[in-house]
Amino acid sequence: MARVKEPLLDIEECVIAGSSPNINSHVLPKALRRRQRPGTAAPVGDSVIPGSQVVYLKTWGCSHNNSDGEYMAGQLSAYGYRITESPLDADLWLLNSCTVKGPSEDSFINAVRSGRKLKKKIVVAGCVPQGQRNHGDLEGLSVVGVQQIDRVVEVVEETLNGNCIQLLSSRRQGRRGVSLSLPKIRRNKLIEIIPINSGCLNQCTYCKTKHARGDLCSYPMEEIVSRAKQVFQEGVKEIWLTSEDTGTYGKDIGTSLPQLLWQLIKVIPDGCMMRVGMTNPPYILEHLQDMAAILSHPRVYSFLHIPVQSGSDAVLSDMKREYGVDDFCIVVDYLISHVPGVTIATDIICGFPSETEEDFEQTLKLVEHYKFPLLFINQFYPRPGTPAARMRRIPTQEVKRRSRELTKLFRSYYPYKHKVGQKEQVLITEESTDGLHYVGHNKYYDQVLISKSFGHHLMGKMTSVTLTDSDKHYIKGTPDPVYTPWIIVAMTTIILVLAFLYAAIM
Repeated sequence: MARVKEPLLDIEECVIAGSSPNINSHVLPKALRRRQRPGTAAPVGDSVIPGSQVVYLKTWGCSHNNSDGEYMAGQLSAYGYRITESPLDADLWLLNSCTVKGPSEDSFINAVRSGRKLKKKIVVAGCVPQGQRNHGDLEGLSVVGVQQIDRVVEVVEETLNGNCIQLLSSRRQGRRGVSLSLPKIRRNKLIEIIPINSGCLNQCTYCKTKHARGDLCSYPMEEIVSRAKQVFQEGVKEIWLTSEDTGTYGKDIGTSLPQLLWQLIKVIPDGCMMRVGMTNPPYILEHLQDMAAILSHPRVYSFLHIPVQSGSDAVLSDMKREYGVDDFCIVVDYLISHVPGVTIATDIICGFPSETEEDFEQTLKLVEHYKFPLLFINQFYPRPGTPAARMRRIPTQEVKRRSRELTKLFRSYYPYKHKVGQKEQVLITEESTDGLHYVGHNKYYDQVLISKSFGHHLMGKMTSVTLTDSDKHYIKGTPDPVYTPWIIVAMTTIILVLAFLYAAIM
């Protein structure tokens, strides 16, 4: 079975993903680089040349957090620091954390402890230090806040000089966020992650992200569109719009998500695609007609991530999700009926403290009804400082049982079997982890694997593919032959020669 890379989606499902970036220096916009001359020795003793050291960067979490990591890597590289994927070779570790789930935070803290044991210089970033400033494991470490990532070079430089600097302001003076035009090193040179807003309007009782990212703060539309134009000129083939909740975009600056999307569509070149990030049900309800038209556009993936979290209104109320199951169903039913082939992804939390067996059964019925192709199943983890952490927990074994039962249901259906034999356009943007396949997506954001034996020319191309086989999580396909003019001329010549020879023999 082919092993494919996990897709980075949005804040709600937030898988743990190490992201030491691939170094693509050509994507650093307007950056001046300090270059070390060949053969120059590393500094010794007390003489430390700023920008000459090696930095290991690791990111946990959602696409928004990964975008922050790419911006920090870009600035450090532009200043002269070398970014490495090898933690042991680094002079300093920059650890960019996520606080959505317990396991991701635990992995981050374990990395901090490992760095301390190895006597590494450490800078921490992301939502954990921003939301838990007094976390014991972070004592004495330098910190880059989520609204201060444009000052990462300053923090790294001071830390390498033996100082501890902590920049944790929750909002910037004079602007609505960190500039989108900062230097950047993309994990994938073909994909640009563009944050459109940060923070949110909700107060979910289980979520700690609000503590770190704060209230809604939208980027100006013209800045987002300008960034999109720039990255397409740099060779990017796919843009992902990300935030804690894309549906809330513009509510603080007098505009809306559909207005932004229509402007972005105007600057997407042929052969390129846009993926709209996660939105919660209440904020998409008012834009259903526009969103259906946008998701049907040929340069926009017919895909939307709408987290429901539970099939029970009682549980949603205790979560303070500000919508009911009926609201979610209205959104999904409308998009299914108005966007041909649309893919809806969603999230479920198993074992929220107030979830009864009857509540869980309602969740199972919801999943059985829609048979979501992408379902992110999470066991409840109490996040320190949240209201849900103070609630009496369901026994761990029961939470695991519910998670196993939901997983079993999810694995019981195969959403792509009916697509085998179809011919579709697929944008190829990466390689599978086994190194044997290219990975692309069709219009509906289904993951399509194509054997690398068909040639390296496919990377970054929109390719006509015949779907030949399917599994639970992906489809396999064969690219259709492309007849270029010289091939047509050659084949025509061969046919004419053969016809002449046949006539001569006869």
